Amino acid sequence: MPVDVEGYRDYVGARLEPLRRTAYLLCGDWHTADDLVSTALVKLLRHWPRVSVMHDPDAYVRRTLLRVWLDERRRPWRREAAWAEVPERPATGGGTEGTADRLTILALLAELPPRRRAVLVLRYFCDLSVEETARELGCTPGTVKSQSARAIETLRGRLVDLPPPTEEVRTNG
Repeated sequence: MPVDVEGYRDYVGARLEPLRRTAYLLCGDWHTADDLVSTALVKLLRHWPRVSVMHDPDAYVRRTLLRVWLDERRRPWRREAAWAEVPERPATGGGTEGTADRLTILALLAELPPRRRAVLVLRYFCDLSVEETARELGCTPGTVKSQSARAIETLRGRLVDLPPPTEEVRTNG
């Protein structure tokens, strides 16, 4: 069956940025996110004749992206991190409003196990229902509910444990 290249290009053009953001939320790194999206889109092209007639091709692409990310996390070199210096906590103030909060949430998301992180991204970023998330992850709705509850509980606990941000004292003069 010949591949509908124009249909594929139109689909990818319309969905590229949301896919990149989803991949970034999963992995926490824009370069890795781009690699994940590229791999997922190559897999999509291979199956485009079948996917293009599906009721919800976005679900197929999200599932592919999720599986590509999980496969990538299993690679041995992804488990290693080298640091010349231990990074300091990001400073608040002087930046865009909410940037520190977003960085904190992303850092906390990165600490979650992959399945819990995937549940949160699919449920609250991709705005999928419990049932849709369960289908994407190949598990039961009860598993999605328990994983999201545990992940949110973990995030809340870690947010409470964080030291309060230091505020700059400004003087006039």
